[in-house]
Parts: sequence; C-alpha cells; structure tokens
Amino acid sequence: MRLRARGPRAAPASSVGAGDAPRLAPPGRNPFVHELRLSALRKAQIIFMTLTLFPIRLLLIVTMMLLAWPFTFFATLGSSDREPEQPPATWRKVVDFLLKAIMRTMWFSGGFHWVVTKGQQAPPSEATILTLAPHSSYFDAIAVTLTMSSIVMKAESRDIPIWGTLIKYIRPVFVSRSDQDSRRKTVEEIRRRAQSNGKWPQIMIFPEGTCTNRTCLITFKPGAFIPGVPVQPVVLRYPNKLDTITWTWQGPGALKILWLTLCQFHNRVEIEFLPVYSPSEEEKKDPALYASNVRRVMAEALGISVTDYTFEDCQLALAEGQLRLPADTCLLEFARLVRGLGLKPETLEKDLDKYSKSAKMQRGGELGLPEFAEYLGVPVSDTLEDMFSLFDESGDGRMDPREYVVALSVVCRPSRTLDTIRLAFKMYGSRDGDIDEDTLSRILKTALGVAELSVTNLFRAIDQEGTGRITFADFCRFAEMFPNFAEEYLYPKQTHPDSSAQTPLAPTPNGFCADFSPENSDIGRKPFRKKLD
Repeated sequence: MRLRARGPRAAPASSVGAGDAPRLAPPGRNPFVHELRLSALRKAQIIFMTLTLFPIRLLLIVTMMLLAWPFTFFATLGSSDREPEQPPATWRKVVDFLLKAIMRTMWFSGGFHWVVTKGQQAPPSEATILTLAPHSSYFDAIAVTLTMSSIVMKAESRDIPIWGTLIKYIRPVFVSRSDQDSRRKTVEEIRRRAQSNGKWPQIMIFPEGTCTNRTCLITFKPGAFIPGVPVQPVVLRYPNKLDTITWTWQGPGALKILWLTLCQFHNRVEIEFLPVYSPSEEEKKDPALYASNVRRVMAEALGISVTDYTFEDCQLALAEGQLRLPADTCLLEFARLVRGLGLKPETLEKDLDKYSKSAKMQRGGELGLPEFAEYLGVPVSDTLEDMFSLFDESGDGRMDPREYVVALSVVCRPSRTLDTIRLAFKMYGSRDGDIDEDTLSRILKTALGVAELSVTNLFRAIDQEGTGRITFADFCRFAEMFPNFAEEYLYPKQTHPDSSAQTPLAPTPNGFCADFSPENSDIGRKPFRKKLD
C-alpha cells in the first residue's frame, strides 16, 4: 500500500464560515505517535537538572497546590449545582485572583516562564464555550488555570485528594461512567449552561477528545457544538526546541513527560484567543458541520492540516497483535476512507469471507475503479478514488482486490493477526495452500500498510527445509514459537520511543476529556508505554 498525494479539494459548499482553507492532504505523521530523541548534550543537561533543579521545582509545585487547597476547600462548601451568584460576590473575586496568582506561580516554578497570550478572551455573555485545540498534554491545563473556566471531566476525579478539591472550584461538568445515560446528561448540562446568558463560568472543551502530537487537527467531537451557541476558538502552541510536552498514546509516559519538562531550563507556551465564531442557521442544525468549520478556522490559525482521523483510529494504531503498525502506516487513512464510504468496520467483519471468496475467484485478476466500486457495492466518488489509489501502487489504474480484503481484515480485527494471515493464505495460496516469498511480502506489506518491507529473513526462518514455499501451518507454528517475530525479523533496527520505561498495568482515561476516553483498558501494546492519567 502506498499513500499517494492528491491535490487538495475545495471545501464543501455547505461549509459556511470555514474560510477559504482547502481540505488538506492527510498528515505524513501518525497524529497519535510521539517519538522523542535526545542528543548526548540533552542527556547531559537532563542529568544535571535532575540532580539540581528538578527536586526544587517539584517541591515548589507541590507547595503551590497545597497552598491553593484551603481556598478551594472553603469556596466549594455547599452544593456546587446551584446557579452562581450574579454579579459574583467580593470574596469569590478575591479567591479567583489569589488562585490565578498561585497557579501562575506554580507553572513558573515548573519552568513555564513565558506564557504568551494573544487576542482577547470573550466574556461569557458573548461566548459561553471555549474550544481548545490541539490537545496534546496535561500541560494544556495551563489555559484552564489562567482562565478559571469550567471543563468536562470524569466524575471520579473529584475524589482525588487535593486535586479533586481544586477541580471542583471551577464547577466542572462531571461525566459518570457508571451511568449509561451520562453522555446525554452531559450534553444537556452543557446546553443549560451555554444558554444561561453568561450566569455560569465559561466551559473550556477539548473537542478532539484525546491527545495528539499537534501535527494536525483530528475530527472534532460534536458535544461542544450541539447547543448551537457562539463559541470562541482557542489555539495552543508550545514553541520549544525540544518537545517534552506531547503526551500521546504511543510515546513517553506521563511521569517521564513531567520529569523531562521540569528538567528544561525554560518552557514556552502560547495561548491565542481567536474571534468568536457565530454559527449559521445551517450549522445550528448540523453540529458536525459546525464542528468541522470551527476546526478549519483553528487549523488555519495554527498553519497545520486537518484530517478525519478519530480516536477510534488511535485504537487501531495501538491494538495488541503480533504485527505492530508502523508510524507511517496507510491503514489509518484506509480506515478513515472506509468510514467515509458509509461502511462501518465493526459491521463488516461478517462480510470478510464473502469479500475473500469473491477476490479469490478473480485468480489474481486486477480491477479498475468502476469494477472496484461494483465489488464494494458503492458508487464512484472522490472517497472511493482515494481508497483505490492506496492499492494502485503502479499508478496504472488497476488494483488487486485481495489487498483490500487483507487491509479490511486488519481494520476490523486489528489484534487478531493470525486470522488475517489465514485469510490471506486462502486467497493467495496455491492448490496446496502454500505461497512463496514474494507473495508473503505482498501480504505483510498490505497488513502493515507500507510500501516497502523486506521479508527475506522471516521467510527463510519459516522455510526451514528450504523448499521456497510455506503454508499457513508453517507460519502459525513459527508465530507460536516466536510470538515477537515481527520485532526481530521485520523491523529489527527500529527503536522504541520509550523502551526504557516500564509498562504500567493499565491506562486510565484522560482527565480533561473523560467522556471520549477509551472504555477498554487493554488498548496499548507491551513494547510501548501505555497512557497514564
């Protein structure tokens, strides 16, 4: 598979207010991966800072949090559900001022000496919702503490000692996982506050719903846009030479990020408040369109691309399995295009056998775009052309449907590697069910979503008798004997971004976007650091 660059298409005519920004090509980097490489000089600096400034900074941060606790404790006594006083009481204004000063001192102690603010924060009467992106780290809380805005977060956070009290002060919208109706209630509460004519504090929402590496803006969740009220976009930048801030699903863990960031002499962050975005009547009726248009405005301000990747793509990239998807895999783009065609991977799994039998009947024959559309039962469209181009490596307008089936199998069941390989052997195998080295290369290149891959060493290790042919039984026996065969034979030269870190027992949801965090605690894969809260 090969990701081909296609010319940017104009935004849909319905994208009212999105500006003239065209739809940009998919990003070259996986937005859920952060690879941190340290030079010898950087390592020496970190060792020096660890022994000198790091413990002092950590102590100061803890001290500032303890100092803020009494103010928030007494301020949150009583019911937090009652409507705030208007205008705010004098004591509340004093506590707000003191807490902002304490929090700014805390961030300064952590090395964030320059927090540059651009633009003007709109008052709650003009914009009750602030949409912040890109969301890439727990350090994004800087914007929350400086504005004292409410946020949406998991209900369990209020029970965390000290931190829970600090959080309750800003009157967050809590999401409960034990309540199946929680999402609906959350949307209703956001709508209620948004339509209160500025009586409640502004709500700061991270519409991406998960952390990325800031190379693009992924699909915005519609929750912030369902009320249909004006929002103020807020963009974040971290213009540092070394990016120790980014906390993604594949990369350094939370504690390592904290340690490395506190070991930098200076950390910079820029918070830019963009003009308030007022939705059109069409956008009020269509929250997805509203979210998409606001995202384009924010991407244009950041100078980065937008992509239709979602949190579900993150789950695909990090699913457990013997074939680890590389950072430059095309399968994330393939999954996005599958959804763009109106097909749902979770419902397509039952059709894999049907697709594979049909592809096998082609006997290696290739399809053009019209035949491919008929094969899938969908009309020819720009989305289908983009998908077709992934498999049309030679650019002659032909593709092998078996490759589509292999890719679809990985997307539908990413952790079941052997099921995908078995399906591939059925389609590619001879009458005896065996394949040669070139065929194995085609299968694994498609399963990994890459254009180039050497399988010579792997094939020789499986083909111990030197016949030049292997069966699925041979492959299966080898995989059982060497479950990490991909690490050793397919990409032995690759180093893990965080190989020195121990894998935590299980990831926990991101506190700032609890309602969009993973339900399954087995997302990660052992060679990589799973996400911590």
